[in-house]
Amino acid sequence: MGFIPTGTAGFGAEPHSNRYGVMDVEIVSNIVIGIGLLFMAIGIIGIYKFKDFYPSILIASKIDTVGMITVIVGVGIRHGISFFTGKLLLIVIILLILNPLVAHVLARSAHAAGHRLKDENDPLDADVNKEEEEL
Repeated sequence: MGFIPTGTAGFGAEPHSNRYGVMDVEIVSNIVIGIGLLFMAIGIIGIYKFKDFYPSILIASKIDTVGMITVIVGVGIRHGISFFTGKLLLIVIILLILNPLVAHVLARSAHAAGHRLKDENDPLDADVNKEEEEL
């Protein structure tokens, strides 16, 4: 947010905490945004850890839902109650509805197309795993 003209000093004064705790709001919003970015970073590591399609689509859905909503909440805290925050709330509602729906549609279409989980005990999957390792 940067420069916030408060108090009697007017424009050009250094931003400082006023009776509403402006600097405290910025610190809290930065922490919430950082937590959201941390969720996304851990989720990206999870996508690379799980090699199968279904666990990866689950992790990708969680990154979108939890990470983006946490970042959006942090931005909403930073801007306070305004028309912009109302738009952010609308985006959060859309994310809460569409992210699980899209993940379900992707997983269902993969299942309908015949994609199945890899089974380490299945000899057919073991051959596929050996071919993937050779590449």
